[in-house]
Amino acid sequence: MQDKLDAFRDAIRHAAASRTPLRFTGGGSKDFYGQPPEGELLDTRGHAGIVDYDPAELVITARCGTPLAEIEATLAERRQMLAFEPPHFAGADGVSRATLGGAVAAGLSGPRRQSVGALRDFVLGVQMMDGRGDTLQFGGQVMKNVAGYDVSRLIAGSLGTLGLILEVSLKVLPVPFDDATLRFELGEADALQRLNQWGGQPLPIAASVWHDGVLHVRLSGAAAALRAARERLGGEAIEQGEAQALWQALREQTHPFFAPSHAGAPLWRLALPTTAAPLALPPAAGGTQLIEWGGGQRWWIPAQPVPAAQVRAIAQAAGGHATLFRNGDKSEGVFTPQSAPLMAIHARLKAAFDPAGIFNPGRLYPDL
Repeated sequence: MQDKLDAFRDAIRHAAASRTPLRFTGGGSKDFYGQPPEGELLDTRGHAGIVDYDPAELVITARCGTPLAEIEATLAERRQMLAFEPPHFAGADGVSRATLGGAVAAGLSGPRRQSVGALRDFVLGVQMMDGRGDTLQFGGQVMKNVAGYDVSRLIAGSLGTLGLILEVSLKVLPVPFDDATLRFELGEADALQRLNQWGGQPLPIAASVWHDGVLHVRLSGAAAALRAARERLGGEAIEQGEAQALWQALREQTHPFFAPSHAGAPLWRLALPTTAAPLALPPAAGGTQLIEWGGGQRWWIPAQPVPAAQVRAIAQAAGGHATLFRNGDKSEGVFTPQSAPLMAIHARLKAAFDPAGIFNPGRLYPDL
């Protein structure tokens, strides 16, 4: 792999000298996310392979171009998993091209994020190449190795604006002994009230979703714990195959709710406190909602275009922020604009890791 690292280094140093933007890509499955990628393509898929896997220590280390499917298959052999359930977003042919580097750079998590935490919470260490072509190592392979730990987590969700991810060490978790999914017919307000009530109780709730008057709750754990929870919560238990298909469809956004966004309709993601009340969405905009993570993640596909400032004002009034996840007018900004002090911190970080400003310029914010 040294030849591949040398090629990366040469490409980065040449781009820095000529001030030529570079665009990192693996499988390209997250290219829709953020501002449109710009610059010369630097393909990371040749730098692939699992470097180390210690099932006893619950840690796996792999190179950036390693397919997510390969990592998950390796973990499954030992009944372990990437608990944050990173989406693959397979193409129209159904083939997953997602890579580890792209997953970490995007920082996206699936349905279990409600119970286990986000992708960034599982990042133990990162090896990366900065804008000078230098290889940097942050963090390690165990939770107690805290040297540079915050920098490792900072890379998650940075969309390649700080450097080229070379290797990542991730904490993994055992696959739960059992799963069960319960169905409840509830309106939005009642569903949110129930979720917040249950969230304060010792229940093995792993994920939840509300859409079109129906709430689904996923339970994970020992069989005895699931039996007790089912008796306590009530609801209708759905068949295992149907349940697995539901949570997979939510993770990969193949659920029917997301169909308009695949056809070009704007998809908004509102990150809110779980206790936030049902949103006062503009009636003229119409559309449909889907609520995940116990009320903390609310998807909205408006039937009519809504200015970004209006959507963000709605989210801010509820104590959160809004992201234009897919489609729409990205000239108004994909991510919620940061305050001047926070943008100054972002700019200093960018300058420290990428002094020539060549890595995915503008992908997060226009000035970065």
